[in-house]
Amino acid sequence: MRKKIIAGNWKMFNDINGTVKLISDIKKDLNGKNPNALVIVCPPFTNLESASTLLKDSVIKLGAQNMYFEENGAFTGEISPSMLKSVGVEYVILGHSERRTIFGEPDQLINKKIKAAVKNELKPIFCIGETLAEREKEITFKVIETQVRNGLAGLNEQELVNLIVAYEPVWAIGTGKTASPQQAQEVHKFIRGLISKVLSPAFADGIVIQYGGSVKPENAKELLSQPDIDGALVGGACLKSDSFLKIVEAV
Repeated sequence: MRKKIIAGNWKMFNDINGTVKLISDIKKDLNGKNPNALVIVCPPFTNLESASTLLKDSVIKLGAQNMYFEENGAFTGEISPSMLKSVGVEYVILGHSERRTIFGEPDQLINKKIKAAVKNELKPIFCIGETLAEREKEITFKVIETQVRNGLAGLNEQELVNLIVAYEPVWAIGTGKTASPQQAQEVHKFIRGLISKVLSPAFADGIVIQYGGSVKPENAKELLSQPDIDGALVGGACLKSDSFLKIVEAV
């Protein structure tokens, strides 16, 4: 049975003080508990070292929001896989729609990042999803297939053993709109079937596919009850401990 994974993407929110408070509140609630879900928090780069110290000996795992694929070099403003590893990062979000749409990251760059993450034993959270225009043109499945095939090109099952896929319809991110449980399940089922073809049925059956896009305590339980939805990549609702923990409890 696949493990449910709830990850909080803090985006560009919280300074050091906010990080200490939010992680402390989450830890306090989960202390001594054995949650049904694996819990990951993904603070901004500037807070990762502090977060790593706070999370030591905790059930909560640490993730980063992005990284570059080179190990080092003249890449002003970028962060390498080894830099993330050095401060205790275990997971990294790659291909988030905001990286694709705002910063223009193409599939080929995301593929290089996934390869670099795998090489450095970081666990990638690989984001895919269609825009509102693409959904209205009824090309959702085509867009998803292109992103999956290009993003995972040249990688095998052994390299992708720790891969997490996150389906995030772009039109539902930060808009308050949410794909219905039926819409989300339809795409998750398609993704699992596609990975079955790209890799193998056995691999596809075991891979975790999260849903992201305005996940809230009010809709989490119904979304997470769908057969092919294995967790959530949470945005705004992860910035307050009570709402984030309610999503964890919904598993």
